[in-house]
Amino acid sequence: MSGLKHSPIVPTLRLTRTLVDRLPPRVDERGPVMLEDPPPEFYHRTAVEILERLDTQGAVWVFAAGSLIWNPRMKVAERRAAQVTGWRRAFCLTDRRFRGCPSSPGLMMSLDRGGYCSGVVLRMDTGDDPLAALVSLLQKEPPVPPKRVTAETEAGPVEAILFAADPGFPLYRPEPPMEELADMLACAVGHIGTMAEYLLNTVTELERAGVHDRHLWRLQDMVAERLERLPDPMSAAVDAVDDVHAANRSIRPGD
Repeated sequence: MSGLKHSPIVPTLRLTRTLVDRLPPRVDERGPVMLEDPPPEFYHRTAVEILERLDTQGAVWVFAAGSLIWNPRMKVAERRAAQVTGWRRAFCLTDRRFRGCPSSPGLMMSLDRGGYCSGVVLRMDTGDDPLAALVSLLQKEPPVPPKRVTAETEAGPVEAILFAADPGFPLYRPEPPMEELADMLACAVGHIGTMAEYLLNTVTELERAGVHDRHLWRLQDMVAERLERLPDPMSAAVDAVDDVHAANRSIRPGD
């Protein structure tokens, strides 16, 4: 279980808020809604199937690899550092509406098949109604049935569910090569923000949770390198003020 130990202290992030702010904070351009609402019975049927399959004596564990770690969207009774095999973080969900747009699409992170992934496994506080609690969580995630996995923890393995990308999902796109991916994330902007900000938030929160992802760490460095080529708005503003002062000094009294 050595893979579950917290990583040693890592260098400072190259990607910063200052660099992210070199991009427009948002744009009004929005892509079409790509997903249709599932049938009304989808969430109830999926929750029933999950509870019937899980061998956890009534406990519902959820493996969190991204925002579920710091924004669980459910009541949490217990959390443990964990690792799953056969899944990895990947930017594989096309975004042309939220942090991307049709002219500059982005890619959101999910879990895709292959490799392994360190994260956190969360035991839901289901109260007196596990079915209702699970339905509530499913309604806040993409309408794809979660996968069943074994999450390894220091206290032993637990059967859990995880939310992953599916090749049949309308927004799915295999993660592109790193150079292409960094190019996309460094320029994608949508009506709620930028992909660069999303990447910075993700890496920051994972590090705070004790999860160091080398793939994301390399990616933030590559995105930062691209943003460093953009003009610094603050420097441009200072230069503009200096130009005004210089122009004023050049005007002689009485001119």
